[in-house]
Amino acid sequence: MAVKKVCESFSKSLIDDVHKWGCMKQTGVSLRYMMEFGSETNDRNFLISAQFLHKELPIRIARRAIELERLPYGLSEKPAVLKVRDWYLDSFRDLRSFPDIKSMNDEKDFTEMIKAIKVRHNNVVPMMALGVQQLKKGMGPKVVYQDLDEIHQFLDRFYMSRIGIRMLIGQHVEWHNPNPPPHLVGYIHTKMSPVEVARNASDDARGMCLREYGSAPDIHIYGDPDFTFPYVPPHLHLMVFELVKNSLRAVQERFMDSDKVAPPIRIIVADGIEDVTIKVSDEGGGIRRSGLPKIFTYLYSTARNPLHEHSDLGTADAVTMAGYGYGLPISRLYARYFGGDLQIISMEGYGTDAYLHLSRLGDSQEPLP
Repeated sequence: MAVKKVCESFSKSLIDDVHKWGCMKQTGVSLRYMMEFGSETNDRNFLISAQFLHKELPIRIARRAIELERLPYGLSEKPAVLKVRDWYLDSFRDLRSFPDIKSMNDEKDFTEMIKAIKVRHNNVVPMMALGVQQLKKGMGPKVVYQDLDEIHQFLDRFYMSRIGIRMLIGQHVEWHNPNPPPHLVGYIHTKMSPVEVARNASDDARGMCLREYGSAPDIHIYGDPDFTFPYVPPHLHLMVFELVKNSLRAVQERFMDSDKVAPPIRIIVADGIEDVTIKVSDEGGGIRRSGLPKIFTYLYSTARNPLHEHSDLGTADAVTMAGYGYGLPISRLYARYFGGDLQIISMEGYGTDAYLHLSRLGDSQEPLP
């Protein structure tokens, strides 16, 4: 199939506009600012927020569209990557063709449009993963992951930017909820219980393990259930879910044919002065030292890749017990988005400890690529 160049699908004036906006400066925001600004729901703030997004989103989207055109090793020409590029260009065109926001009617229409943009980009992660798989297949089995630093750095920038775009859109859209749950400001829960989120994420991961293997190790959670701090519950749920899912799979596969009872996964939630730390520990046999440098790359997974089976991606993100190797690197980006981090320490022959550090200060700006 011939590669469809961008100039065949989009006008020259649009492409010129993309390059113009891609040179503009991005404006980062902090968790604290989002929380404080969103605490007052009135028409003035709705307008200010929409006007900010009307200018900020095209800059961020244009930068990613430009980068999708310039990827090394021919990644830009893979069909899945071309589809993602077209989604970004379509969204840029929608934003740029929307007139200046001057009234609440304008703001309402704009909110509906960015809600549709968020839906359009739902499958960006698996589609980009498919593009990387298409690249990997053409490179052969002897590919050296460390030699593809450009790809890894691009994907880190790309997914970090995507997290920011979806956070800004989601915050604005959820802010319009006329009956928000208590303590919720858009996406941000001002009194989020990390123990409760960890329990929900663990239940989801354990349910998946039960469906896939027919049994699942127990999960023990330690921490003060009454402790709360401001954070974004969906972000934390995703990170804990990925870590627990990895641990469950490791333990389940290690003890599947054993007479011994599978040891439980242990989750510890610690409240520090600067960070809230969540530790996920397992006795799943650990990771070989030679494999540790690869676990935060996008071209590595110990599990069978599901994308060959679901490559049409016609439905919303299909979650499997183990996937295309993106769980850890994406989780680390979510942690870093608000100033935290994710570290993995492993003992081959025993198990793995994952330390999820969540910044509780909330003042750090988005790490804009």
